[in-house]
Amino acid sequence: MKFGDAFTEYLQEEGLLLDEKCAHIEYMRLKQVLKTCQNCKDTTTSLHKDQLCQLCDEKFFSELMKEASDIVGYFSSRVKHLLHLHVARGLQRYVLRLRQCFKNDRQALAQEGRILIEYIAMNAIAMRKILKKYDKVHSSMNGKNFKSRMQAEHIELLHSPWLIELGAFYLNSTGRDGCELDGVYGHFSCDLDVTKSSMTLVLPVSIKLEYDLTCAICLDFVFNPYTLGCGHIFCKSCACSAASLMIFQSLKAASPESKCPICREVGVYSKAVHMLELDLLIKKRCKDYWKERLADERVDTLKQSKEHWNFQSTYAIGLL
Repeated sequence: MKFGDAFTEYLQEEGLLLDEKCAHIEYMRLKQVLKTCQNCKDTTTSLHKDQLCQLCDEKFFSELMKEASDIVGYFSSRVKHLLHLHVARGLQRYVLRLRQCFKNDRQALAQEGRILIEYIAMNAIAMRKILKKYDKVHSSMNGKNFKSRMQAEHIELLHSPWLIELGAFYLNSTGRDGCELDGVYGHFSCDLDVTKSSMTLVLPVSIKLEYDLTCAICLDFVFNPYTLGCGHIFCKSCACSAASLMIFQSLKAASPESKCPICREVGVYSKAVHMLELDLLIKKRCKDYWKERLADERVDTLKQSKEHWNFQSTYAIGLL
């Protein structure tokens, strides 16, 4: 089955499980635009072709950028809501536990997690194929350059920190090391090895993505992990150290000039995401390591707290 037919079938079937706010790549319509553009190239002069392609570029890429932005926004909001239910606290947690006595909410949440993984994966494949088709029709590199632009603006579909969190959530819910994605014939797996820790997403059309779960600062499994706005993952204590923060402080308290230790991008601490599901996954799969890191972090936190309050007390006494 051609991808266009498979994508249309997907939208008709699993797309019904998502709400009306669900955005997606207008694959068939954009493909028709490229077909029209190909016909224009075959029937017009060279100068006229360039003018038409310039107009096509402006409309084509601006529309594709909006669709990608809408998809990332919808995906992020749905995943946040899903994970909030999974890690609920207080009264909400009590209500959810009570509901589980009458309804298998855990299974329903896991099912929604799988649906959302397939949603972002199908749209990512559609994006990849339409950009490849664009470059073929126009004999250009604009499609490839557009992917770089998406990455720079942090709206590349398969590089969202929420996809890593969702994968960790699904593995936590099922207790497996991997899951098959029936809708896209792909596979999501996790490998927490002594020498290397990573999540792997394998999709058709030769897409294989590895999300490294090793902190680039301490060179160990990420502990109490946070993803900065640029997408790089660090232990909280390591990220705090890089931004001259105390461990007990929020990463969002970092200076606006603070840079990512890897890519050196500015302002990424204000968009930091706490990877609760990933931390839970490591806690379940690597219990001894997690307990050891927790003990070390508590010691460092206590030491920093004492130093901080001693400094504050000395400063206050000096003002008296």
